[in-house]
Amino acid sequence: MIVAERKPLDEIKEMTKEYNKILMVGCATCVTVCMAGGEKEVGILATALKMAHKMQKKDIDIKEVTVERQCEWEFIEPLKENMKNCEAIVSLGCGAGVQTIAEMYKDKEVLPALNTKFIGIPQEQGIWMEKCLACGDCKLGEFGGICPIARCSKSILNGPCGGSSKGKCEINQEIDCGWQLIYDRMKTLNKLHLLEEVASPKNWSTSRDGGPRKVVREDMVIDKV
Repeated sequence: MIVAERKPLDEIKEMTKEYNKILMVGCATCVTVCMAGGEKEVGILATALKMAHKMQKKDIDIKEVTVERQCEWEFIEPLKENMKNCEAIVSLGCGAGVQTIAEMYKDKEVLPALNTKFIGIPQEQGIWMEKCLACGDCKLGEFGGICPIARCSKSILNGPCGGSSKGKCEINQEIDCGWQLIYDRMKTLNKLHLLEEVASPKNWSTSRDGGPRKVVREDMVIDKV
């Protein structure tokens, strides 16, 4: 899932200071799960923003809407009716959601209320952990389902480095050494011998080095007449 967190209220207040009518849009998928941009969070932010502006003797009108997914056209198209009377949109979606709304509604400014952090999973209640860098060339099958690119602070493919100690990373002692996790996992699977093979250098051309990426499924593309 995409993990995000809300920007500080003062930053959102500053972004919206020149507008009197705002459409605040939440997203019911990833950012709802991480409790950053769902219907509840939209309501909390709308109330807090109104109060913050009121303290500056400014009244603003905020309409609240939460869609299923901000990153897909069919879910944000129905927002068209809500756009008529708004001056700007405050999105509680990930960066993809913000850009999708901005692309569809080109005459409205779209302001991000969240900071998109990473692809991760819930570690425990209220805590999310980064697990994937979306590098475009997954090697999880070679490392027991644990990603050395995301889980090792140095993204080492033939680890560990010489700085880890007692199963902890030298960068941050609160972080488990990614390669200790890989070793323990491969030992459990009785596949430690696979770690004796030297991994080839990472091919970063599948990552962001080549600019914005695109996935095309020819079998799913609908020919335009």
